[in-house]
Amino acid sequence: MSGKIGKSERVSQSRVVQLFEKKMGYTYLGDWEEDVRIQPIEENLLKEYLTNKGYSTALTDKAVDTIVKAATNLSDDLYEANKEVYKLLRYGVTVREELGQPKETVWLIDWKNPTNNDFAVAEEVTVAGKHTKRPDVVLFVNGIAVGVIELKRSKVAVEEGIRQNLDNQKPEFTQKYFTTMQLVMAGNDTQGLRYGTIETSEKYYLKWKEESD
Repeated sequence: MSGKIGKSERVSQSRVVQLFEKKMGYTYLGDWEEDVRIQPIEENLLKEYLTNKGYSTALTDKAVDTIVKAATNLSDDLYEANKEVYKLLRYGVTVREELGQPKETVWLIDWKNPTNNDFAVAEEVTVAGKHTKRPDVVLFVNGIAVGVIELKRSKVAVEEGIRQNLDNQKPEFTQKYFTTMQLVMAGNDTQGLRYGTIETSEKYYLKWKEESD
């Protein structure tokens, strides 16, 4: 989302951010309107997580370099880059401490113990591309952006947020920021939340439903 957001949208956005922070235990990373991002991986946060998990500096650096290269390589297309990133997230990064040493798997996400990961949320994330965009809310796991949410005020259809997400994924905007995204979401207070993955067409976005629904 570019430009200033309306008051009603800001209220909804603040409520969503507080939901993640207060109810779900996410770390609030802040309002990043003034801090420009060019990639979807916060390397310092990922390195801190891996170090705390006991990986050596050499393994940590090599694993982070591998995922960053995969996330910023768009020589093919967004789908292929996203698929390559997913493999590294799901199955780990295989690297060597040094030449001659056996290969080891560095797990960027702890799938066996989900609560052992570092979950975080940031808002107004300014992303540089051919044209700068500013997603409303971005969700991180261990410093890796895995979810993005565009929010609209009640009088603006949720489809507008979906189209905004689709525009942001185009090469002329901030396509590289979506190489790590696993959930792409849009919502408002009247229609609820819709979700898809990268390049999901507007008509295929699904309505988020709780078990109680």
